[in-house]
Amino acid sequence: MKRLSNWLYAFSGGKLALGALAVFLLFGALVLPGQSALAAQYSGGLGLPDTSLPYSSQDLNAMAEAYGEAGREAYIRARFTFDLAFPLVYTFFFITSTSWLLGRTLPPASPWRLLNLLPLAAMLLDFLENTATTVVMARFPQPAPIAALLAPPFSLLKWVLVGASFLLLMGAGIAYLIHRKKLKERLKISHS
Repeated sequence: MKRLSNWLYAFSGGKLALGALAVFLLFGALVLPGQSALAAQYSGGLGLPDTSLPYSSQDLNAMAEAYGEAGREAYIRARFTFDLAFPLVYTFFFITSTSWLLGRTLPPASPWRLLNLLPLAAMLLDFLENTATTVVMARFPQPAPIAALLAPPFSLLKWVLVGASFLLLMGAGIAYLIHRKKLKERLKISHS
């Protein structure tokens, strides 16, 4: 874990973090609206499992039934296109930005530097959620009880970690600004 974390610090430069931000914003502006409209169409107003928190395995099975065959096929297609790309996009943004900011505020030996791995856990849970919900949709009307049971906690934990990644990024940004201000004050004093 420490080796991966250190590699991410070395990999995440300021220009790369800005590029990741640009990709994240473009994806949000150009892709998300179309996917939201498509999801609203095939879900019949029921929403999607990963945006219907909290939901139960029974709710997930009810969604699978309500979507109909065409809706389930569209849902599965979206999980293997959009929902493969979006977790990669937001994880790339969170990791590069957080690593760049924390790398400038935390000493190299700090155990807190491992926090830059948090977005990876969110992405892993996103993929697990997508897998579980896809199995339920693909097997319907045959039951998929294990997948239906696992999907809701995967969704909840994913959103907790995505939110935590966002808060971490904000905290790292504030810490970076405070660190820069203190550094400027020290330089000012030493030049006096």
